[in-house]
Amino acid sequence: MSLSRTSSLFGKRQTCQFLARCYSSQQDVDLVVIGGGPGGYVAAIKAAQLGMKTVCVEKNATLGGTCLNVGCIPSKSLLNNSNFLHMAQHDFASRGIDCTASLNLDKMMEAKRGSVKALTGGIAQLFKANKVGHVEGFASITGPNQVQAKKSDGSVETINTRNILIASGSEVTPFPGIEIDEENIVSSTGALSLKAVPKKMVVIGAGVIGLELGSVWQRLGAEVTAVEYIGTIGGMGIDGEVAKNFQRSLTKQGFKFLLNTKVLGAKKNGSQISVEVEGAKDGKKQTLECDALLVSVGRRPYTQGLGLENVKIELDKRGRIPVDGRFQTKVPSIFAIGDVIEGPMLAHKAEDEGILCVEGIAGGPVHIDYNCVPSVVYTHPEVAWVGKAEEQLKQEGVAYKVGKFPFVANSRAKTNNDQEGFVKILADKQTDRMLGVHIIGPNAGEMIAEATLALEYGASAEDVARVCHPHPTLSEAFREANLAAYCGKAINSI
Repeated sequence: MSLSRTSSLFGKRQTCQFLARCYSSQQDVDLVVIGGGPGGYVAAIKAAQLGMKTVCVEKNATLGGTCLNVGCIPSKSLLNNSNFLHMAQHDFASRGIDCTASLNLDKMMEAKRGSVKALTGGIAQLFKANKVGHVEGFASITGPNQVQAKKSDGSVETINTRNILIASGSEVTPFPGIEIDEENIVSSTGALSLKAVPKKMVVIGAGVIGLELGSVWQRLGAEVTAVEYIGTIGGMGIDGEVAKNFQRSLTKQGFKFLLNTKVLGAKKNGSQISVEVEGAKDGKKQTLECDALLVSVGRRPYTQGLGLENVKIELDKRGRIPVDGRFQTKVPSIFAIGDVIEGPMLAHKAEDEGILCVEGIAGGPVHIDYNCVPSVVYTHPEVAWVGKAEEQLKQEGVAYKVGKFPFVANSRAKTNNDQEGFVKILADKQTDRMLGVHIIGPNAGEMIAEATLALEYGASAEDVARVCHPHPTLSEAFREANLAAYCGKAINSI
């Protein structure tokens, strides 16, 4: 059909749309990054800084992925502000502050959206500053050196590239038989935007996401019950002693737990939800009634529609993309990082992998120690850890020693009237080398960075114990715990 004939049939606007669907634009680059989340956008910027012509293809309208849009960032906004409300209602009076505090949920959600907008917009500015190309569309790998991006208007952009980096992230793992509507049966996404505080909320799963979002709504006034199949809370890697103290602390705040319990199903009756559960050991069944159900049983790699079959890349049994030590797949020009490969699904893990991967593509060395990737639960108290837990060391038959220091003996925690928890150091019994650090208490998420640095550089407990820390600070508790591990006794605790 000729262009003039097409124009006469459809008119000018329709002709443009027709041609956009029928023809693809093309460009040649050094690297295409699929996914604009923490791993993808960081990798794209680093690649551009290393001199590569780089394009990032992102399916969503904003950059930042799950983390910035419906994960880490908005949840931390709600966690922080809900804690302020809780303090105003239950703690300020003891500090000599008399006030009446009430919840304005719309305003709290507006503050959350403002944080997200500023940060996602900031990534777009970083792309411009570093000359990273940005294509909005669904990416599909059509060959070892080609990606097609299907845009919302139906057009397709074909990008020829030397290398491809898959950083497509993960998605919520569905629960068989329970349909999420993001209204009152919600995933983590819907739990960030509830229109009202539920009277009763049931959380399926007592891992990091379930505990964080459950604690938000518990502080805002909901009666929250977490149902967990295993016998502990906190998820993978958490130290057993810390988990017990964590559960005790959240229970005191009003959080309820049903451990060693499995969910059989849920039924929605108008605005009410009935959740059927059964004891994993005793088989005892009961029904929990709620008006909000949060399904939080983990996440799974997002590989749908990537076109992996076109390059004969097969997934492992858990739906992940196999890679080698340089994050290279079986196809030499295709790499993968973050939630789509083996390892913890953490934003900072993906960021590190992204930087290392593109440095490797540029010819640099690639090394990452996954034992030095920290984890944080941003509840109150905060929980953080890096390295190995006691249970893991026992299983591996490693002889170790323990140094602990309670925040109740820390001067800054005392003056802040925030003294729950402790720092726990695990060190090799023979060499004194630090093996693991586990913290529950104030500022744990920040303090774990010093522990991670020490672990990364192979520090001993004595090394940290001999480093001067400012007084009075919470970080002194970290030093004192290392002192206890090194020589058996701290200075400021009995």
